Amino acid sequence: MIRGFVGLFCVLLVAAFAAEIAGAAEQQKKKDAAAGQVKIEQVEVRVSEVGPVVLLKAENRMIPIFVDTTVAESIHAALTGGKLRRPYTHDLMHSVLGGFGGKVTRVTISLKGSTYYADLAVVLRDTTKVFDSRASDAIALAVHFKAPIMVSRELLESAGKEIAPPPGATSL
Repeated sequence: MIRGFVGLFCVLLVAAFAAEIAGAAEQQKKKDAAAGQVKIEQVEVRVSEVGPVVLLKAENRMIPIFVDTTVAESIHAALTGGKLRRPYTHDLMHSVLGGFGGKVTRVTISLKGSTYYADLAVVLRDTTKVFDSRASDAIALAVHFKAPIMVSRELLESAGKEIAPPPGATSL
């Protein structure tokens, strides 16, 4: 009888916790929308004629950010689950933060002049600190930690290029 009550209590506790997490996620989405923030839906690494480029994709637009080869390899490995022969700086930061119970919780990309910047939010022992970062480094860490990458709606519309439909695609 007591086991049944304990089991029921555990189920109710887990359900309440899950509902609270879902509610918090929904509240964050509403805050982001009200603040004019857009969550990047997909990150890709490509090679272009001028070098490696990271594509931040959201709402049928993509923001190209050119990066060096090391950053491109680190992001690509994190996206695909690949292993590098030796850890790069992003891999080391991921291991160090994780080793101390810390994590990257959010990255916000901005554009000043022709240079991309990022705010890198890190949580360690219930304390959140935001650090100024190169956008490429912040993107790499966000991918490693599976943290959301945010951009302003204005940035997405001004720097984002419309994604062309695949050849042969038709509209319904």
